[in-house]
Amino acid sequence: MKRVILVNGVPASGKSTVARFLSNAHGWPLLGLDTIKEPFLAQLDPGDRAFNRKLGRASYHAIFDLVAGFPDGMTTVVDAWFGFQPLEVLTAHLERAGVGAVLEIWCHAAPDLVGERYAARIGERHPGHPGLDYVPELKVLAGRAMPLGGFPRLEIDTSLPLDEPALLNWINARISASG
Repeated sequence: MKRVILVNGVPASGKSTVARFLSNAHGWPLLGLDTIKEPFLAQLDPGDRAFNRKLGRASYHAIFDLVAGFPDGMTTVVDAWFGFQPLEVLTAHLERAGVGAVLEIWCHAAPDLVGERYAARIGERHPGHPGLDYVPELKVLAGRAMPLGGFPRLEIDTSLPLDEPALLNWINARISASG
């Protein structure tokens, strides 16, 4: 049985920091939506928001194609904002990839902090990502976004220092229980 840990939250909510920690702590592969997307943004002419969304959907699909090729018993950390598509799309990808156990880590922070983080990294990202004009929309999204539900979930307020032992204890207990 394959296991997936979904590190979920809106852009700039602190997902990547949490996902990298988990991957490094256990040696699990880390698949990030932006990691898949970035090489395409580097090679293709920047597009509009519709193109960025289309590339995001294709990257999402690619992540689960990769998971499908992993051996049974593998745990994979997936870093993405899972709220940009219907839950049914995620469920179909998980089934297609042969995932039998799913955990969700919900990363969140105050909307203003999420907006500040996003604005601070604009210069480090390819122009195919939304720019500064996205910050007000992102702040609204950060204020109303919700975890997926339906999976065991740990919520992490990323405005606080990461409680690494608590996170590892929570993950390890659930991984052990899943076989």
